[in-house]
Parts: sequence; structure tokens; C-alpha cells
Amino acid sequence: MDIEAIEEAARRIENHVKRTRLERSETLSERLGTNVFVKLELFQKTGSFKIRGAFNKLLSLSRDELANGVVAVSGGNHAQAIAHAATVLGLDAVVLMPESTPKNYVDATRAYGARVELSPSIADAFAQADRYRSEGRVFVHPFDDDLVMAGQGTLGLEIFADLPEVTDVIVSIGGGGLMSGVAAALKAKKPAVKIWGVETVGADAMSQALDAGHPVTLPAITSIAKTLGAPSVSDATFRAAKEHLECVTVVTDAEAVATLVFILERLKLLTEPAASCTLAAADKLRAQLGSHVVLILCGGNLALDDLCSYPR
Repeated sequence: MDIEAIEEAARRIENHVKRTRLERSETLSERLGTNVFVKLELFQKTGSFKIRGAFNKLLSLSRDELANGVVAVSGGNHAQAIAHAATVLGLDAVVLMPESTPKNYVDATRAYGARVELSPSIADAFAQADRYRSEGRVFVHPFDDDLVMAGQGTLGLEIFADLPEVTDVIVSIGGGGLMSGVAAALKAKKPAVKIWGVETVGADAMSQALDAGHPVTLPAITSIAKTLGAPSVSDATFRAAKEHLECVTVVTDAEAVATLVFILERLKLLTEPAASCTLAAADKLRAQLGSHVVLILCGGNLALDDLCSYPR
């Protein structure tokens, strides 16, 4: 992915997304012994970064191409992003979600205007999407799409614009679209910046792919970090990880929850485990981090019932 595509995406979506804040955290800086900044993407429209890629994809297509509407598969934030973007643009949207999807995600997706259909599994949802695509709907993949990845990469442009001194960025990996876009943007602007990937045990498709030397399919997603629950990364995101990442740090659910609680109590921010895991990874990486570290808090769509159910 080239920087021109990401810069074009930034121009295309600027009237539809928020330019989220990048703030230095005194608390996290003391904890890690360096300057730590948080990218507050949990305050993005629909509560996560996914809206960037959704709008970039849909705004890149003609009205004729979109005449039959769109279809998406998601167990989390991509669903809400597509629902909202489609409604804003006057498009009909169907979102296919696994039955295990937390109720708050299903309810929010419907509230944003999409028709939601539940499937027994994420694999079944993708199979159903093929039928809708054959009927003329545009399928918007949650991560394996150049336009979606370019949209997510606009977040990286914002980080560099606000903090040219950035030395390290810690980013969560689900399917790898966010990581791919952010890494491409930042490496183009500042090749020396280090990009560190994070996954949780039970949602570690990228870590296992890197160990195997090719993408693999997880038999099940067992992590509580549901929004990291891609059963497999794509060839494109796998290549991006090999090219750009220093490593992928895999943390436990318990570590993600512990840092979630710390962020909530000290920074007054309620994140998803998929976001708080960046701090858990930073704890493990602290000896390797430079002078200006950014944690991407990628989403905050967490239901109170789920929060209360997490083991402490």
C-alpha cells in the first residue's frame, strides 16, 4: 500500500470521521518510564477506528456499483461502521453476525440502520455473504481490502502530524487491517519508527501465521477480546506484518483485563480488551521502547454486562 492511497483516503473521508485526539498520559509515562501518548480512537464515530475504512470503501464506489446495497460480515466494530456509513450515504446494508456476538454490538448495528442477520458461526456468515454478493450487493471485507486498509491508515497520518517525534506505535491486530494501514502510513513518513503488534491468547491468528510462515485458520476464537476475533489473517496483512512489525506480542485475557481496569481507574477511559491489550504489551516491551510511544486505543464498545463478567 502506498502513501498516496492513504493521503487520498484522508481527503475523501475528512467530512465523515473525527480527527481523534492524541494525548500524553502522565500516568502511563510514569508506569513505562518514557513519554507515552494515547490515540483516542475510542471516541471515533461508532466507537472505533473502523468507520475510517468503511467510509473510504463506500465513497470510492459509484452510485451504480452501490445500487443494490452493501453486505458485511462482522462480530463487532466493523458491523457498526458499515451500518452507520451506509445510512449516511443512503445505502441499504445487510450485516451478517455470528450468534456469539455480544448483544450490545447487535443492538447498535441495528440502531445505526442496518438489517442484521445472525449465523451459527463467522464461517457461516462469510458463506452467507457470498450469496448476497451474487445478488449484486457490494461486499465490504472487514480487513482484506486495499481501500479499507487505506482508510484505517489515515489514523497513522494523524499520529505523525501530531507527534513527529514518535518512536514507537503499539497497535492491536485482529485481521490486520488497522496494523497494515497505520504501519504503511508511518513507515512512509518516518521509516525509523517501530511498529509493535499485539494479540491476545485465543485470538492470535497473526502470531500463529508468522510462526507457521503463512496464514492459518484458528479452530475457534476463545479470547474475550471478541473484536480481535478474526479466524485468519489475509495474505496482504500477513505480508504487511512481515515487512513492518518488530514483533507480535501475545498477552493473556487476564493481562488485558488488568490493564483495562487500570486505564479505566486512572485515565477514566473505558476501552475494549482489544484496546487495553496495547498497554499489557507495552509492559512487556518497555526495555525496547524509545522516547515517544503511542498506544492506539482502537475501540470502546464494551457492554457493562461483559465488563462485570470478566475475571479479576
